[in-house]
Amino acid sequence: MRLFEEKVSISESEIDQAIDFCITQDKKILPGFTHKFKKAYSVDNFYEGTENRDWTTGFWTGELWLDYENSGDEAFKEAANIQIDSFLDRIQQLEDVDHHDMGFLFSPSCVAGYKLTGNENGKKAALLAADHLISRYHPVGEYIQAWGSMDSPDNCRLIIDCLLNLPLLYWASEITADVKYRDIAEKYIHTALKNVIREDYSTWHTFYFDLNTGEPSHGATCQGYRDGSAWARGQAWGIYGIALSYGYTRKEEYLDLFRKVTDFFLLALPEDMVPYWDLEFKEGTEQPRDSSSASIAACGMLEMAKFLEEEEKAYYNGLAGKILKSLYDNYAVKDHKTSNGLVLHSTYSNRSPYNTCNHYGVDECNTWGDYFYLEALTRLKKDWKLYW
Repeated sequence: MRLFEEKVSISESEIDQAIDFCITQDKKILPGFTHKFKKAYSVDNFYEGTENRDWTTGFWTGELWLDYENSGDEAFKEAANIQIDSFLDRIQQLEDVDHHDMGFLFSPSCVAGYKLTGNENGKKAALLAADHLISRYHPVGEYIQAWGSMDSPDNCRLIIDCLLNLPLLYWASEITADVKYRDIAEKYIHTALKNVIREDYSTWHTFYFDLNTGEPSHGATCQGYRDGSAWARGQAWGIYGIALSYGYTRKEEYLDLFRKVTDFFLLALPEDMVPYWDLEFKEGTEQPRDSSSASIAACGMLEMAKFLEEEEKAYYNGLAGKILKSLYDNYAVKDHKTSNGLVLHSTYSNRSPYNTCNHYGVDECNTWGDYFYLEALTRLKKDWKLYW
C-alpha cells in the first residue's frame, strides 16, 4: 500500500529556511532559557521559563544541541552544557524522577552532549539515569513500571512512551560494557510490543500487569479520547520506538510491526497529513490537532528507512518529507512576534468524557513537538547521528 503519492515533499531550500528560522528563534530567546527551561507547553503560543523538574525539560536542551549542530554557534553549546550540569544535579538529588522518563530527560540532553562534545558530566548524569531506570524493572513480568510506588498493584503498568526511554539503556551498555542494561531493555521491548499493540495495529496508551504473577491484565488510556481509540501521539511513539528498537536489536519481526503500526497512523490522517489529537477523529472535525505527533512519526520513518531496501526506503523518506512540507507550510512559526516556539497546534493533554486527563497545552506549542520537528529537519538535511 502506497499512500499520499500526490503530495509534494519539502524542498532542500525549504529545509534550509526552516532550520535557519529555528536557529534564529532559539538564539533570540536564549538569554531567558539558559538557566531556565521551557515549560512543557506554551500559553497563548509563548513559553514561560521553569526549573528542571518536569519530564519534558530534556527536549529543550536537545533542541539547543540540534541548533549547535546546524549552526556551529558556540552560544548554543555553552547553554546546553550549563543545562547538563542541572541534569546532573537533578539525578544526584533524585528530584522529580519517580518515573520511567529517564530517556526523554537524559538522551537528548546529556547523552547528546557527551556524544557531541565529550561532556563528562553528561556521561555521568546519563549513567546515573540509566541506573535509576532499571531500578523500576519488574523481573516478574519483565517490564519497567511507568511511575508510582513499585509495590502498589494499581501502579503496575507501562505506557507506550517507554519505547523512547529504552535507547538510554543500550547506550549505557555500550559505555560501560555491562550487558545488564541491554538485557533489561530487550526484555522490556518484547513485553511492551507484545501487549501495547492491538490486533488492528493501533496502540494502547497504558497496559497493566498483575503485581504478583506479572501476567498481562488490560489496556487503558489516560491520554487518548477513550480506552478503545488510538491516541495520536501514542501511535507516533510506536512508529519511532519500533524503528529505534529494530536499530538496536535487528529483530526481523519488528519490520512488519513497523509497517503495520505506521499504516494505521497514515490511514487515519486527514488531507494535510497532520493528525487530530486522537486518530478516531477524521477530516472536518472540530477537534484539535497534534502537530507533535506528525513530527515524531516522521522521525520514526526516517530512522527505519536507514535499514530498508531502496524502494521502501524512498517511500518512507518521501512520506516524512511530505509531512514536513505540511508542517512547514501550515504549522511552523514564521514570525517571532506570534510565538517563541517552533511549531503551533500541538496537544499535550486533552480531557474527554471518557478519560481522566488534565486539560492543558491544547492547540499550543510543546517542547517535544519543537524538538522532533527540528530533529526531522536535521535528518533530512544531513546524515544525522542519533541522540537516542
